[in-house]
Amino acid sequence: MDFVIRRYASVEFRTAELADAKAITNVINSAFRKAEGFFIENERIDLEEVQKLLGTGTFLLSENKDVTMGCVYIEPHEDRAYLGLLSVAPARQQSGLGSMLLAAAEDHCRRLGCRFMDIKIVNLRKELPEFYRKRGYVETGTSPFPAGVDTKLPCYFIDMTKLLVNEP
Repeated sequence: MDFVIRRYASVEFRTAELADAKAITNVINSAFRKAEGFFIENERIDLEEVQKLLGTGTFLLSENKDVTMGCVYIEPHEDRAYLGLLSVAPARQQSGLGSMLLAAAEDHCRRLGCRFMDIKIVNLRKELPEFYRKRGYVETGTSPFPAGVDTKLPCYFIDMTKLLVNEP
C-alpha cells in the first residue's frame, strides 16, 4: 500500500511498489542520460535491476498527477544506510526536487534508526561533491567504478557519508 513519507513545500513522497518499477526505470534513465551521457553510452539501469533493488531496499517517489518526477533509492544496513540513484526528470531539474528527495530519504532513514547515510558519486560529475557537501556530507575515500560498465572516460567513485542527527 502507498503511503506518504513526508510533504515538503506541497510535494509528497511515497514508497514505491513493484508496479512502479517501469516508471522508476524511465525517470532514472532520462535523468542520468542528461547528466552522464558524456562518459557513459548505455542506459543507467534496466527494469530487471530496478525490480531487484525493490527487493533489497526502498525507492522514494515524487509524483505529479501520477507521473513520476523523481526518485531515490535507500538501502538500510543496521545503523547505516546507502543512498543512490537520486534522479529528477529533466523537466524538473534545478527546481529543488533533488534536495527535497534527499531530505525525505534522510528523514526516512532516521526513522529506521540509521545514524549514517553513505553515498558514492562519480568523480567526473564535478557539480556533485559541492551539492552533497552543502547538505552535510563529507568525503571518506574513493572506490572503483563497476568493472562491467563501459565508459568513454576513466572514472571512479568518491565515497561520502553524513551523520544523521535527530533534528527537532
